[in-house]
Amino acid sequence: MTAGLPGWLAFVLVGKTGIVFAWLILMIVLENRFAAAIVPLDLAGYGGSWLKRWGRNLGLFLLNAGLAPLLVVPVTFFAAAHPLWTRPALLVLPWSLPLDLLVLDLWIYWWHRANHELPLLWRFHEVHHRDRFLDATSALRFHFGEVAISAVVRALLIVLLAVPLGSVLVFETLVLMAAAFHHSNWRLPPEIERRLARVIITPSRHWVHHHRRKSDTDSIYGTIFSFWDGLFGSGPNIDRRRDMPIGVEGEEELGFFRLVALPFYRR
Repeated sequence: MTAGLPGWLAFVLVGKTGIVFAWLILMIVLENRFAAAIVPLDLAGYGGSWLKRWGRNLGLFLLNAGLAPLLVVPVTFFAAAHPLWTRPALLVLPWSLPLDLLVLDLWIYWWHRANHELPLLWRFHEVHHRDRFLDATSALRFHFGEVAISAVVRALLIVLLAVPLGSVLVFETLVLMAAAFHHSNWRLPPEIERRLARVIITPSRHWVHHHRRKSDTDSIYGTIFSFWDGLFGSGPNIDRRRDMPIGVEGEEELGFFRLVALPFYRR
């Protein structure tokens, strides 16, 4: 994946992977030590059902890991190398990084929202929501079709706004860490979580987004920052409960191959 890349860029990509992997392991450890939600009876313990669930999530992740060097990385690098305009000195790294992160997070808010509101995109995003429980591995569970479409749309944004590759890589790292964090079943002290939720998406906040009730699923679209939901009227209507069921209203979990085929079913 890093063959033929400049040395510094290969180092950044490897470093990003290492940071995200270490963070994911930390989230798994913390959610097992300080669990927030009650595991459904059919998944309780680390028996066959639980291992099959992890197998589905990790299997989808491996498909996306294979897609990355074939599509996501080349498309992103090409877009960053062919901006429509040249930024002035005040809008280049490192000075532009805070603004770039804010703009990219605003984009991913609206992209996430579109994945819920547009039927074609929901066909792919539904795979993520079919999970019947949330933990850090849920952050890995996305259909490769969603990842591919997202990469192409984001590339257009990178070209239009002349977003530097460095900003994109930092943003990707933060998004992956944020996803592992807010999908985790980590029970934070209530006061700390309440304060964090004013700025970033927390586990309790995102749990409501995965509630098996459509009105809640279609809310809370933030990925890193939580204030977008307040600004655009998609904030939570309820608070998280420990026994709140997770999934897609009226639908059940599927096996791995049926999840891969799900977007292509006739509905």
